[in-house]
Amino acid sequence: MNGRFSMVRAAQGLVAASMLLAGATGALAQERFSLFVPSAQPTVERLVKLARIQDNDVVVDLGSGDGRIVLTAARDNPKVRGWGVDINESLVRQSNEAAKKQGVADRVQFYHRNVFDADIRDVTVINMWLFPELMRLLRPKILAEARPGTRVLTHLFDMGSWQADEWDKEAGSSVGLWIVPAKVEGYWSWQSTINGIPFTHDAILEQRFQMAEGVTRAGNRRGILQNVRLRGEDFSFSVEMTLDGVGLTRHDFAGKVNGDQIKGTVKVSTPDGKNVELPWLARRTTTTAYFRPTGVETK
Repeated sequence: MNGRFSMVRAAQGLVAASMLLAGATGALAQERFSLFVPSAQPTVERLVKLARIQDNDVVVDLGSGDGRIVLTAARDNPKVRGWGVDINESLVRQSNEAAKKQGVADRVQFYHRNVFDADIRDVTVINMWLFPELMRLLRPKILAEARPGTRVLTHLFDMGSWQADEWDKEAGSSVGLWIVPAKVEGYWSWQSTINGIPFTHDAILEQRFQMAEGVTRAGNRRGILQNVRLRGEDFSFSVEMTLDGVGLTRHDFAGKVNGDQIKGTVKVSTPDGKNVELPWLARRTTTTAYFRPTGVETK
């Protein structure tokens, strides 16, 4: 839907609730309902702007109401496709009629469907303005099913402990943007050759939404990942550690996460003043050498 309001206009809310329940007859049961209140068009424009709509984006509205968010995105860019779902069958009919009148029905459709059953695997932009409880219930679905880099937008309410990547705040009216992060938690390993010496790195990454941190080991040396940044599938960090036979070396990694691989480059700065850029390919592993015994020998 493109407008949901909470704890306000109690009298209107009771009327809207009755209409909503009546309109939901015949639909699959949905755990929570949110009352429909049309979003102000200026708010819709801000959501579309914050999403930074691109050619060939697929824009979705979970709880699409009268459809104006998807319709606005499609009117603004003739290469955008979109769809919406709503529990209110009357609003779905109204939205599809509006798509025909506006000449975008070949690119925009609306469906009478439970939001929890929406297939979001191939979308690039998700809009929703639902009661906070319902958005919190949808958060696991979005993180599990949406592709890394998918932009999630909402008005006024947040996503619980999943912090927004960006807020556009105006007096009494805020719109937020969340970027679905790639899954990087776990064990990773990669190889590199520096000054003719081969090294195997065994890293451990921990993750909470788009926040990640980690450690790595090469030989018997260990280092902490610094300046970690995860935005969608883009992942970067730096690490300074002593490498046997080389000395204190700085690495700046940057790559894209693709399932169980991270592919990119690493810029290496060695103590002798050399700076080289090498290919970087990390693979997720089920075990790690990070914990193997280190011993007490020193060099």
